[in-house]
Amino acid sequence: MAWDAVVIGSGFGGAFSALALTEAGLRVLLLERGRPVRRDDGDWDPRQVLIGDRYRSASPVQVRQYGARRHAVLRPMEMLGGHSVVYGGASLRLREADLDRWPLSYGELEPHYTRAEALLDVHGQAGADPCEPPRSAAYPRAPVPFTEPAQRLRDAAGRLGWRPFPIPLALNFSDDARPRCILCNTCDGFPCRIEAKNDLAVTVLRLAAELGLEIRAGAAALRLRLEGGRAASVECVDVESGEGHEFEADRFVLAAGALHSPALLLRSGLGDGGSPGGRWIGRRLMRHCNAVVAGLFRAPTNPRQVFHKQLCFTEFYDDLRAELGTATGTVQDIYTPAAAVIRHHAPPGLKRLAGWMSGYMQNLLCVAEDDPRPENRVSLSDEEDRFGARVPHVDHEYSAADLRRRDHLVARARQLLRTAGAWTTRVYEIDTFSHGVGSVGMAASPEEGALDPRCRLWGVDNLWVVDGSCFPASGGVNPSLTIAANALRVAPAIAGGERG
Repeated sequence: MAWDAVVIGSGFGGAFSALALTEAGLRVLLLERGRPVRRDDGDWDPRQVLIGDRYRSASPVQVRQYGARRHAVLRPMEMLGGHSVVYGGASLRLREADLDRWPLSYGELEPHYTRAEALLDVHGQAGADPCEPPRSAAYPRAPVPFTEPAQRLRDAAGRLGWRPFPIPLALNFSDDARPRCILCNTCDGFPCRIEAKNDLAVTVLRLAAELGLEIRAGAAALRLRLEGGRAASVECVDVESGEGHEFEADRFVLAAGALHSPALLLRSGLGDGGSPGGRWIGRRLMRHCNAVVAGLFRAPTNPRQVFHKQLCFTEFYDDLRAELGTATGTVQDIYTPAAAVIRHHAPPGLKRLAGWMSGYMQNLLCVAEDDPRPENRVSLSDEEDRFGARVPHVDHEYSAADLRRRDHLVARARQLLRTAGAWTTRVYEIDTFSHGVGSVGMAASPEEGALDPRCRLWGVDNLWVVDGSCFPASGGVNPSLTIAANALRVAPAIAGGERG
């Protein structure tokens, strides 16, 4: 059977594209290499989810980062719904100036932000963000009251004259037709056992399936087969049986993430010389210059183990824009990992002490914009995974400007934690690519990027890339909501086969 559209990947780009194309009346097949999560007690067990192999990919990603001090083999999580299943629900918009390096304006994205917030049933407070961009509608739901750990930081911010606001969250605090959030401390980084997180598996994909979307989980896309300047089919393999499949379609929508989307395009021969903008495929990988600042307090910070990812600070967002040409970024409250996780990662001899200290910690996440540098890239290694596909190799280094933005936010985070009562703080670098964007960027011409302004690959009439790979710049907020809004923006062009 030939499909009207095949969507590869079920994260924010893939899920929102699949819904919009299905609503447009197309016959759509969605391929996802992960499986549905189990929704059992193991999904809230840090030993299984954060330390063990639960949901970890069988296909590795090779990474060289931090001045070659760290060579690692990552095994990202794979699941139906992508990383929405384990993210903490943060749903923030880019600001108008963040799109200065994009081939579109904030006004072109704004109505799609509004619809994405509605589909995710986001809880937020319009007008509370000191540098909030224009909105055409209020948030669907109001935020819930702050829990004790969040209130501690809010009080400290008030003493500093800062203006924190509730993080817009895609969690079900209000809808009695579904399980409601119980304010537990196993949200960020975990699947929700009771389906109270508004992840894509229980919201957008479920709605799309009711409208006719066909979903094939456990199907790993290996490469595209091209004929006459068009994508003709995608070659896949069943991750459990190893059986091969090939699916034909009129349109292909790639949304496998900032590491796997460029790798699939490269395996398909679309790199240098394979497409007009092919030299940019895999280049300009961004992931934010993030850091966690941990404050150590003299009394337990969260004895009831309640949810507290509730506060965000943006008053520093543009502090360095005039000098560096980018946003600086945001600071937000974030959970403290379980004692078992901290013990696991602590140096030998300090594991017991580190685990005990976790109960006295409170953390802040600093999200700094990073530069789209061509040398930060995804290429193909010589190693093959168990399906015979060459695995991605990532080379990534931060620029001096990236570190300057990060350190600017770290100084503010330390100030806040000390004002709240922390007697010392420590900064932790982040190794993951959970905010990965930019490796197949859109641009006004193939000389500047791999995709046209409607996210179609230059030179291939029926192939679009709609995950965070398409970003020309990263901004200073979690990219999830922008990926969703952009997928909704380009969906009519995909449905109609329009050129960018």
